[in-house]
Amino acid sequence: MSNQFRQPLRVSLAFSLLIIFLAVVWLAGGASRADAVGQVVVRAVTWLLLIVAALFGRRLALKDDRPVLLLLVAALLLALIQLVPLPPALWQALPGRTPFVQAALVTGEAQPWRPLAIIPSAAVNAASSLVVPLTALLLLAGLNDRERRLIPGAILILVFAEALVGLIQLSGVHLNNPFVNDTVGEVSGTFANRNHFAVLLAIGCLIAPVWAFPEGRLVRWRGIVAAGLVLLFTLAILGSGSRAGMAVGGLALAASILLVWRQLREAFARAPRWALPVVLASGIGTISLGVLVSVLAGRAQSITRAVDADVGSDMRSRGLPTVLKMLGEYFPAGSGLGGFDPLFRLHEPFHLLKFTYFNHAHNDFLEIALDAGAPGLILLSAALSWWGWTSWRAWRTEAKRDLLPRVGSMILLIVLLASLVDYPARTPIMMVIVVLAATWLCPRSYGVGHRLYRR
Repeated sequence: MSNQFRQPLRVSLAFSLLIIFLAVVWLAGGASRADAVGQVVVRAVTWLLLIVAALFGRRLALKDDRPVLLLLVAALLLALIQLVPLPPALWQALPGRTPFVQAALVTGEAQPWRPLAIIPSAAVNAASSLVVPLTALLLLAGLNDRERRLIPGAILILVFAEALVGLIQLSGVHLNNPFVNDTVGEVSGTFANRNHFAVLLAIGCLIAPVWAFPEGRLVRWRGIVAAGLVLLFTLAILGSGSRAGMAVGGLALAASILLVWRQLREAFARAPRWALPVVLASGIGTISLGVLVSVLAGRAQSITRAVDADVGSDMRSRGLPTVLKMLGEYFPAGSGLGGFDPLFRLHEPFHLLKFTYFNHAHNDFLEIALDAGAPGLILLSAALSWWGWTSWRAWRTEAKRDLLPRVGSMILLIVLLASLVDYPARTPIMMVIVVLAATWLCPRSYGVGHRLYRR
């Protein structure tokens, strides 16, 4: 271990606030619904931490994180613009407003000034939710280089705690989280949705192997712990029943080996040639054995649901034609952020009616296009272009010691893939993780041996 890890740990106010922040979003930030109690708790604590940081914190260094800040500010401006009242003639000319105009004519009421968002309260909630990622970014900007290197370990602790809650639920104990709208008996950790729970565990599978190589050198005890964590996270994903989680989990396992392959080869450079293949085979065999035991014990619900899946009865596929029809009706102006649920009920055909409701499009790319229209697609394209460019730069550069940019690239890829069938980035926990991953992609020097973009 280097001397910097043997020095007494002194943390800044920003780091202390960030740890509190992570604990709060872990406990109460697993839901996306606006009426979940956890939203009130998370946002209240977020504003409190933001005020404390503004009054007593050090000056922020946001220069390197400017692309992430600009994207978040642009998203906030987009939500606020949708709340600006428009003249009646202009509002009625927007696509998809005909039913509301006809309703006003039937009742004989005069058309008032209205915002672009058909459901203004939903757009207000969308704008309010962005305080969480913005605060995460500001707290991260207040950290020094040493504190930034502690963040992967802090995230691992968060994911480990999430996995423990999931395993308790898998054992048959019914935990009811009062802060989220969870389903009692479902293995979802502190999330309301088991898919989001599994995505976070997949992210843990990415971070754990990299955490075992601080400054590019293997720390033996960390390697042992990381191997155990990857096995734990994999089994928890299988037990969750999430098919999407199983898919991104498999991707994360493959990517984790790719991330640390060079470091593994250097760690075994003086060992016999057969040592590294044996270690890798042992790890893969252990995970495979764990999967087999889970299947035989009836605990691999993700595999069971994947095998028994009936695509024709899945609401994602059944509701897709209606979502596409809505997209064509409201584009290019959009229907307003956060208003999918009530608007889908307006367009829902009789054959889709049931006792439960379809809260999201379960494809965030389509829902962004529906809610935010052409401006939302432009912003989404800008974000994807930035991710693609920085990811290409991270992977083409030989990162001998600093693996965090590549980890950030893979984390965002996993969230993007999961967003094709769900909406993980709408929960406060995942908002924080996404911002963290994005900052790892920013061109920053993390100190000695961490000059990825300065070669």
